[in-house]
Amino acid sequence: MEKIKVLLADDQELILESLHIVLSMEPDLEIVGLARNGEEAIKGCEQLMPDMVLMDVNMPVMDGVAATALIKERMPATKIIMLTSYKEVEYVLAALSHGAEGYLLKAIHPKDLAAGIRVVQAGGTLISQEMASKMIKNMNSATAAKHNEFGLTAREIEVLHKLAAGLRNQEIAEALFLSEGTVKNYISTIYSKLNVKGRREAARKARESGMMDR
Repeated sequence: MEKIKVLLADDQELILESLHIVLSMEPDLEIVGLARNGEEAIKGCEQLMPDMVLMDVNMPVMDGVAATALIKERMPATKIIMLTSYKEVEYVLAALSHGAEGYLLKAIHPKDLAAGIRVVQAGGTLISQEMASKMIKNMNSATAAKHNEFGLTAREIEVLHKLAAGLRNQEIAEALFLSEGTVKNYISTIYSKLNVKGRREAARKARESGMMDR
């Protein structure tokens, strides 16, 4: 049986040691390294090539979120589970956005922690219902904020996308099942809301404000 190679990253010696002890008792897990901050975690991943990192969120020198971003960039195959001592929502959301596979609270029972590691190793993710709904809320509010910076409606954004892609009025009308006159009206409203004079300027402003990320 091939063991799952795990690197533990936590700045609290006691937690690091206890995790090491309890997880070493699992026959299918092998603790290959210990790190006390984000920088050590990155070095450990480069040298030891673990399958999995259990990453504390708050650590000195470099925190777990920054370390997660760098590890995922350099070694995308390395799976990362964030370990949090309380519900550090913003940190966890940031880590998940960088590609972490999930998070677990430190108060979790060792057997559940081992089970979580197996789930992630098998390709699963660990996100509670509560965290998932917070993620969706955050994403929606960020999207809304981006697009309502200029007060554009969803339909106007659709027209702007087509316009920025270089489509002519007639093509936009066909693509969105609108009359050409309606498209013209939309475009003049978009110009006035964005405070621009032409297509090029509108497309540039849309890209700069992040509206084309959708």
